Amino acid sequence: MQLFFQEKIETPLTYLNEEESKHLVRVLRKKQGDSIRLTNGQGQVFEGVILDANPKKASLKILTSTEVPEDIFHIHLAIAPTKSPDRIEWMVEKITEVGFHELTLLETMNSERSFLKTDRLHKKVISACMQSLKFRIPVLHPIRKLSELFKSTDFEDFQKFIAYVNEEHENHLLDVAKPGGNYLILIGPEGDFDPKEIQTAVENGFKPVSLGKSRLRTETAGLAAIQMLQVLNR
Repeated sequence: MQLFFQEKIETPLTYLNEEESKHLVRVLRKKQGDSIRLTNGQGQVFEGVILDANPKKASLKILTSTEVPEDIFHIHLAIAPTKSPDRIEWMVEKITEVGFHELTLLETMNSERSFLKTDRLHKKVISACMQSLKFRIPVLHPIRKLSELFKSTDFEDFQKFIAYVNEEHENHLLDVAKPGGNYLILIGPEGDFDPKEIQTAVENGFKPVSLGKSRLRTETAGLAAIQMLQVLNR
């Protein structure tokens, strides 16, 4: 069944916004009496029936609601955005399908881009969540300097990793990370992290890790890291 997103869902009567209403009626050809499923993106799933198939403001009667349990692990990816917005948007779509919880965009010494509109990324995330039947919308943070992240106290109970190009890496992410935990993994820009940044990361408790033998592009590395942590917690 198609999943719809509505940030605020009232019971027993609720209304879809114009974008979702148009998709419901014009694209999917839903009509009065049809059943639909929707979520508020906070873990609640609602089953409803269409009362008025208005393409501008469809009305629904909510019949049931359930709460989807949260994951017992938490993946926070901190990554330098690529020079091409399309590539980072592709990554965000794919890691949403695979499953992550938070994303921070990093400004590093070798960053190719220091500004990116997160509202567009947010739309990509919501669309991917609906496509892949995810009931919790991941959190997107605006661009943040790597030096500021090192000073943060938000990650004291996290397993912290930094992935960068180094053919002498001995520790693969899957060998170092422990299942059932909170993870923060850093991915650098195409020019990689500066050696000083890597040193500072290690001094702040980040473990250097490998994502495999291949040299990966930034967006591919981000996707690979998320997939590995999901496999670890399967």
